[in-house]
Amino acid sequence: MTVPLQCRCGQVKGEIEPSGAYARATCYCNDCRAYAQWLGVPGLLDDAGGVDVVAMPPSHLRFTRGMEQVACMSWSERGIHRWYAACCRTPLGNTPRNPKVHYVGVSTACLEGAGAAVEQAFGPPRRCLVATASATAPVRKRPLGTAWGVVRVVVGLMGARLRGRRESPFLDAATGKPIRAPQVVRR
Repeated sequence: MTVPLQCRCGQVKGEIEPSGAYARATCYCNDCRAYAQWLGVPGLLDDAGGVDVVAMPPSHLRFTRGMEQVACMSWSERGIHRWYAACCRTPLGNTPRNPKVHYVGVSTACLEGAGAAVEQAFGPPRRCLVATASATAPVRKRPLGTAWGVVRVVVGLMGARLRGRRESPFLDAATGKPIRAPQVVRR
């Protein structure tokens, strides 16, 4: 079973193989909140300023249409890559700058068309909470859920490293470099 991925206007489409997902998390960090605000798309943040993401291996994500619309930004020359659909500014995912780290945090905003399949495949939101000190409203901390999510991500990253996984739709297969040069945006 795959979960469909699509930008808001439908120009970018793809699918996710959920079996290898590391964890589902809500991140309240200032960078994620600033990114959602930079995109200017309503509804990306929850009531406390959190962003819902699925942490997973990028090799389990495949674009089927609209690759020419996939764009990248970063807050600095050393910051993470934040991928989005340039056509409608739908967030797609976040990847580390280091191509050896087999990780993408897929925004659930691009999974909205999947309906109940998202919760069925990745579990409910807000079990694993990250950077709650930066939340804009009180958030009920879930230390066990967060710890379990962190352990799952670390185990997934270690497994990918041991298996030599490097495939990513965001990286050129031959060079390991991003398919788009990140636009560095100063805050």
